[in-house]
Amino acid sequence: MSHPKYTAKIIAKTIDHSLLKPEMTREEVKSGCEVAKKYDVASVCCKPSDVKFCADLLKGTDVLVGTVVGFPHGSSTTEVKVFETKQAVADGATEIDMVINIGHLKSGLHAEVQADIKAVVDASAPHTVKVILENAYLTDEEKVTACKLSEAAGAHYVKTSTGYAPSGASIADIKLMKASVSPHIKIKSAGGVRTLDSLMEYLDAGISRSGATTTAVMIDEFIERFGRE
Repeated sequence: MSHPKYTAKIIAKTIDHSLLKPEMTREEVKSGCEVAKKYDVASVCCKPSDVKFCADLLKGTDVLVGTVVGFPHGSSTTEVKVFETKQAVADGATEIDMVINIGHLKSGLHAEVQADIKAVVDASAPHTVKVILENAYLTDEEKVTACKLSEAAGAHYVKTSTGYAPSGASIADIKLMKASVSPHIKIKSAGGVRTLDSLMEYLDAGISRSGATTTAVMIDEFIERFGRE
């Protein structure tokens, strides 16, 4: 029986296959790229030092290469984030997941936070920028503010988390973030979306992408339960 809303391809193209664990070896990164290629996911999200390596491995496929900037704490200076971004793009990244300056946001330094995001957006243009809010550390009011600042700065996505904070994505946060941005701004979940049912619940709540490490398990389960189409 097919799924009423999703196909295996739709599920695969919502996944940013995460290759961010600090201890990952090059062999493990290569295996991760093979998984991404086999299942034709949206992208791999790799460490900055692996961008060129992944871009070479994924050349000629539909799998994009994404990386992280200011990761995982967001506290690098804007100049460093801009340099990281330009280097990543030069190495072959077409998606940038940047971490907001959490301390500045919580200090009420909204103009500084917006300028920090805009500098990365400008440095990566015309590529996609996803702004990681790291919701584990924010109040609901701060999450709403972060969403509005991200949109004003020209970002393409707002993202729940790095996956390396005390907590990750929640359905309540997805709904709050979706209500806080215009329809053209997309939402990405990250941190804790490990099962197919969980991923589909997040898709129903309004995400367009999700970070994932259990990619093969989720897509295989979808095909087993619902078929490819």
